[in-house]
Amino acid sequence: MGGTKSHKIPFLELARGLLRRNHNITLISPFTPDFHIEGLEEITPEGLMSFVRGYMTFDLVGARMRGEEPLPYMDIIRYGYEACEAFLSDVETKSFLRSGRNYDLIVLDGAYPECALGLVYRMKVPFMYINTVGFYAGPTSISGSPAPYSVTPIFAKAFTDNMGFIDRTLNTMWNIGAMLGHIASVTVLQGVLKRHFGSKIPHVYDMGKNVSFILQNGHYSVSYPRPFLPNVAEVACIHCKEPKVLSSDLEEWIAGAGEAGFVYVSMGSSVRTNKMPLSAHRLFVKALGRLPQRVLWKQDGEQNMTDIPTNTRIYNWLPQQDLLGHPKIKAFVTHGGLLSMFETVYHGVPIISIPVFCDHDANAAKAELDGFAKKLDLQQLTSDKLYKAIKEVINDPKYKKQVKIRQTLLRDQKESPLERAIYWTEFGFKRAVEYLHNKRMDKLINKSSDLLKRSSKLIGEATMKKKRL
Repeated sequence: MGGTKSHKIPFLELARGLLRRNHNITLISPFTPDFHIEGLEEITPEGLMSFVRGYMTFDLVGARMRGEEPLPYMDIIRYGYEACEAFLSDVETKSFLRSGRNYDLIVLDGAYPECALGLVYRMKVPFMYINTVGFYAGPTSISGSPAPYSVTPIFAKAFTDNMGFIDRTLNTMWNIGAMLGHIASVTVLQGVLKRHFGSKIPHVYDMGKNVSFILQNGHYSVSYPRPFLPNVAEVACIHCKEPKVLSSDLEEWIAGAGEAGFVYVSMGSSVRTNKMPLSAHRLFVKALGRLPQRVLWKQDGEQNMTDIPTNTRIYNWLPQQDLLGHPKIKAFVTHGGLLSMFETVYHGVPIISIPVFCDHDANAAKAELDGFAKKLDLQQLTSDKLYKAIKEVINDPKYKKQVKIRQTLLRDQKESPLERAIYWTEFGFKRAVEYLHNKRMDKLINKSSDLLKRSSKLIGEATMKKKRL
């Protein structure tokens, strides 16, 4: 139910792993498939897809440059219940619910899971979370893991776990505000669920406490060490892969840079560069054109493509992990999305982070604290500041050194994050089978007990009749 396409990536990776182990997977999301995965059934309800597409039309970069909140508070609150209504009212969703399909386990996104808990209630099966927004403590907190405000920074602000008294106070206020907003949103959403699933459906907070397991999109090497209960396993970088050989076109372009190497620029899938103000585009163009390195820049459209420097090439799509794993890459200019942060550490590339919205500020603050990132503020950003930041990250060896330390910590695990995720997902599946088996056994035992009682009663009645005779 999450509103950005990047939320889908961990689910696709888990699905690939489970399909290789002969499981049957159905994936429901607001985003149409970009490619076919053999054996995976994808359902994209038109109502939900249209709502999310209409919702994510904000000029996020422009708002941040003006000092405004990229996503207004009330729009964040309304997303949960309006997306829920769009999803449950959709014809394809209704057809799916009426189909009578049986599943053994449901895996939900930890971001906006409340509506999908209605499916858990209807199907009466165990459920898990993939908590895609790793710094969001909601799913782990409601299921029992402690998240004190004194050391747990809110995911939407640039706090770290090393806060003084003032920052702790502000962090507490932001958390309380977010909690109140969530309660308001869920109150309306509960009404939506009652209309579609009946008045007896439990409150979503009560259903959420019954989560069987949580795959947490974090790892202490790149996020924060946390006192999670045993029902949480960290799976950061579940999607990370070794780099593949680039296309001849890209490889020739990079080779032409010589020893200077290249810089990669991408603002991810959630920040649409074709909605970026022309002033921001010109700022980037001017800074990138001054670099001795060649530049590969992922753009979304052609609206702003003017005066592109000769050292820069623009593409609608680029193989991000293959570029980050290339030996000639010098730096990565990013919005600070969590998956990009994991990838850059996995491949050992220092970054210039320009946060825009949601968890970008928290991610960038942690990366800067760890020493492998230079964080820039869009509101104060100039072409000269961007140019100097890129030069600093490339020329100062401390950034490369720190990201290599983090890379070693992230990769030094006894199994891969995907293997860990598969193990715990199948563990949940086995528990579901045991639960159903025990339930059936209980029914059989109850039936046997009833038969035994009836038999005893009949024997007793027959004995009484004989005595009378």
